[in-house]
Amino acid sequence: MSTPLLLILCTVPDRETALALSKTLVEKGLAACVNVTTPVTSIYQWQGQLEQSEEILLLIKTTKKQYQNVESVLRTEHPYELPEIIAVPVEQGLNGYLNWVERCTNTKA
Repeated sequence: MSTPLLLILCTVPDRETALALSKTLVEKGLAACVNVTTPVTSIYQWQGQLEQSEEILLLIKTTKKQYQNVESVLRTEHPYELPEIIAVPVEQGLNGYLNWVERCTNTKA
């Protein structure tokens, strides 16, 4: 059973950036909730170099309808040249929670 919801993963360099982006997304009605994690260690290739950095992972709960708006905010306000923006479809979940996400993201669309 597929739902119209998405979980968007996005890493940022620090807590200040994480909180600012999260508040913007929720205040604009583009996300119902954003979880700001504790630092994670990211290991990746960038411009031919093996990199390792501490980042904050955002777990953004939104809808497919709002994806382009969320991506636009992240691309505009994110400090990275190439931000991680990965959307994962939500296949199932608690019905009441899924409905809440839809209501929160449809009010200011």
